[in-house]
Amino acid sequence: MAASVVKTPKCPRRGSVKDVAQSAPRTGPTSSKEANWNWWLLLATVFLVTFATRFYKVTEPDHICWDETHFGKMGSWYINRTFFFDVHPPLGKMLIGLSGYLTGYNGTFPFEKPGDKYNETRYQGMRYFCTTLGALVMPMGFDTVYDLTRSHEAALLAAAYLVFDVGLLTLNQYILLDPILLFFMMASVWGMVKVSKSTASGGSYGLRWWFWLFLTGTMLSCTISVKFVGLFVVLLVGLHTATELWLILGDLGQPILESAKQLACRAITLIVWPILLYILFFYIHLSVLNRSGNGDGFYSSAFQSRLIGNSLYNASMPRDVAYGSLVTIKNHKTGGGYLHSHHHLYPKGSGARQQQVTTYTHKDENNRWLIRLHNKHNLPKGKAQILRHGDIVRLTHMATKRNLHSHNEPAPMTKKHLQVTGYGELGVGDANDAWRLLIVGGKVNETVHTVTSRLKFIHLLQNCALTSSGKQLPKWGFEQQEVSCNPNVRDKNSQWNVEDNEHKLLPSVSFSVYAPGFFARFLESHAVMLQGNAGLKPKEGEVTSRPWQWPINYRGQFFSGSSYRIYLLGNPLIWWSNLVFLALFVTVFLCNAVVQQRRAGFARSALQNQQAQRRDSQTVAQGEESEPSTTDVCSCCLPAEQKVLRPVPGGSLEPPNPARSLRAAAWLFVGWVLHYLPFWAMGRVLYFHHYFPALIFNSLLTGVMFNYIMLVLPKWIHHVVLGLVLSILVYSFTAFSPLAYGMSGPLANEPNSTMHNLKWLSTWEF
Repeated sequence: MAASVVKTPKCPRRGSVKDVAQSAPRTGPTSSKEANWNWWLLLATVFLVTFATRFYKVTEPDHICWDETHFGKMGSWYINRTFFFDVHPPLGKMLIGLSGYLTGYNGTFPFEKPGDKYNETRYQGMRYFCTTLGALVMPMGFDTVYDLTRSHEAALLAAAYLVFDVGLLTLNQYILLDPILLFFMMASVWGMVKVSKSTASGGSYGLRWWFWLFLTGTMLSCTISVKFVGLFVVLLVGLHTATELWLILGDLGQPILESAKQLACRAITLIVWPILLYILFFYIHLSVLNRSGNGDGFYSSAFQSRLIGNSLYNASMPRDVAYGSLVTIKNHKTGGGYLHSHHHLYPKGSGARQQQVTTYTHKDENNRWLIRLHNKHNLPKGKAQILRHGDIVRLTHMATKRNLHSHNEPAPMTKKHLQVTGYGELGVGDANDAWRLLIVGGKVNETVHTVTSRLKFIHLLQNCALTSSGKQLPKWGFEQQEVSCNPNVRDKNSQWNVEDNEHKLLPSVSFSVYAPGFFARFLESHAVMLQGNAGLKPKEGEVTSRPWQWPINYRGQFFSGSSYRIYLLGNPLIWWSNLVFLALFVTVFLCNAVVQQRRAGFARSALQNQQAQRRDSQTVAQGEESEPSTTDVCSCCLPAEQKVLRPVPGGSLEPPNPARSLRAAAWLFVGWVLHYLPFWAMGRVLYFHHYFPALIFNSLLTGVMFNYIMLVLPKWIHHVVLGLVLSILVYSFTAFSPLAYGMSGPLANEPNSTMHNLKWLSTWEF
């Protein structure tokens, strides 16, 4: 089949350029109108079927499903203007909050855990909003494939692969970031193709061309503002744009200035404009969330001073730190927590069974420590004794009256470090409670200041630095962060700062002097998000997945595990056939590349022979014009890179051809690769739903490759096969639709279950 596609076509025309022009097929107004009617009819059908399948039972079940507990809660926080921490950029959550606010949701529902009933809560608007954006992916996919191939059949099949996948349907219907991400991603690709089409038809610098450029830039910015994986579609559009500019540069019919103009226009609309929008979204985010919330502790003390209700907002506290100061001590690294202890002990096998010391990212009474002299039990009286660089101190935990302590025992997680514990009774301990306090870059007798001084606590006997390793403790440590003593005293994670500072004898100053500006908070927000993203690890007992499992539909994911079950799983016929067409594309592309290379060599050889014959020929009279060769006048013999969409009378375009379809498939394959392969290198926890952006490119690729293969067959056979495939898709969708619309009764592994015959793999758990 591949060989028939790459077979050298017979040239239908020979003769002069004028003869060729006269014999070229024309597409008149009648056929153009018919094509337009067919396009509108098919697009309307895609719209109708998509919205019918997506909005059916969209408000069921009426309880929290899967990650609605996170993103619904975050939408509530936007409505209440309460600051929070999340590993994703803010746009998706802002839009969820806005949709809820506009549809009457008041932001009071707690969104505590999956399965909680919504009762009278007006959650429907947020689901409608997410579902609408997810549903618009299918019409855009239809139009994108049509513009790439000029084939109604390819566009229809690609759209059908998206519409009838129960996995995409499930992901569309809930209050999640995924439908928003997929919408903006698909809109970016749609705009990219429209820009390319407008440029190829000579529409550069026109109003339509500018519209599509700015739309593409806007959608790119929105995509990466929802999730950082939006960077993958930015790379795709960037590669496509660079390729287009390279071809424009190689067009000798255009002045070099044209390439510079095209480059400048693309840079403004696809680089500068998206960056400005991205910054604007964060400005809105930080302006709206101006009240203290449970995410404060992930950010620096200075950052927190801008949040209304935070203990640091408009606070007055001593500038200097002294013996007798009651302080909270925060790890200075991005996203660092507070030095924390509690009554629980380290378990057996995790060092000495003494009191746990951890870092905790939330404000808590267990974060408070008293700074004392290392060799005296009582504090100095009558006059504050200021703490200075190089002083030796003892830190006593206020809630438990035990001292910060280290000894020659390995830390519970980082075995090369020493264990840090709480030790002693009522502040009385031993020599292992003494710590030398150093200011990073400090000088002798330099005063320790609140917030601004970066500090190190060096254990006096063990000569190790108090460190937050960043490792998460098991459940016995309440999944807080490990604190250890690192023999490498230069460890960057061993830097701390005093945040809250109370002392009766010291004068207070306004904390507003530490408040950072927008760009400082913008940069810190990204540092915290990126660190949080990299540090995401699976919770104990949590079901995760690996990238190799995704394309083969190895295991799904429960959205609702109650009596009304929802299970995220792809339509197996769609997913497995996608893999077949993916492999087929790679095979055809490689074979075609070999044939084209051989054909190019043959053409060069023939040209050299022709030139030699002409030099030797003495029969052509001087000044007589030779007839142009077939290669000169026949467009079917042009190299593939010169075959572009060209308008013909009647407003239509050239009919679909194999070369165009293969180029379209190649770009969709690049899109699939960019949205799938990077996950293999990620160390963070991964889930099944991460594959769905790549799935969209694979489904569009399937539509294109199906049409590519069918071009060798008569039209009526093409339509019969297409009808048969669509019928199979509809049937499989009907069979597996309970996964998305809800199942009840016995599980599929029980013989009396209505889904028993559909459990094709033992790893499917519905």
